[in-house]
Amino acid sequence: MISIKKLSKQYNEKVVLNIPELHFAQGECVGLVGNNGAGKTTLFSLMLDLIRPTSGEVAIAGVRVDENEEWKRLTSSFIDESFLIGYLTPEEYFYFIGELRGANKATVDAFLGEYVEFFNGEILNSRKYLRDFSKGNQKKVGLVASLIGDPELIIWDEPFANLDPSTQIRLKNMVNRLRAVGNKTILISSHDLSHTVDVTDRIVVLEKGVVVKDIQSSPDSLRELESFFQV
Repeated sequence: MISIKKLSKQYNEKVVLNIPELHFAQGECVGLVGNNGAGKTTLFSLMLDLIRPTSGEVAIAGVRVDENEEWKRLTSSFIDESFLIGYLTPEEYFYFIGELRGANKATVDAFLGEYVEFFNGEILNSRKYLRDFSKGNQKKVGLVASLIGDPELIIWDEPFANLDPSTQIRLKNMVNRLRAVGNKTILISSHDLSHTVDVTDRIVVLEKGVVVKDIQSSPDSLRELESFFQV
């Protein structure tokens, strides 16, 4: 599904990412973990062609992201609040995303009905602009909006951050439902080791822009990761 080869990103003399080779298979749910500055957001930004690499390439479904836009049809993401449009209400934003992905209002309304519990009465019919929501509620909007149109590849950067404990549990349930579909590739970066292990098939650890660990999720994974980061 995703192929990364000889990928690097450098700012002035500082190399912030250097990945000779990395692959993510169709249907995998992968957690990307690492300390601040490890290169997680840089890697996602390169995957989404938001920034250009210093060298190397990223291909999604066989298409290089910097040469062709066909990969965008099957890819969706939420990186941060900059993906939102602050002067829209949640409903206006959902309909806007739906229009981009070929879904009419009725289809979007039916889709949103599946996320009533996740919204917890705080999003729809609030008559508020997105800019006036808390960061946690903005994140709820962004995460759900990224699922409109049934994308095959979902990329989420720090989805658990700024969410209260109840919403974090609902988000874990949401990810597990997406995994159960079987054909969706999901990439999640997070500082929360426990939640990441709970919802992923595989964990990739970045440190100073380099992949230092690539393991399958198991009952022992959390202990292994905690030992690694305690060093």
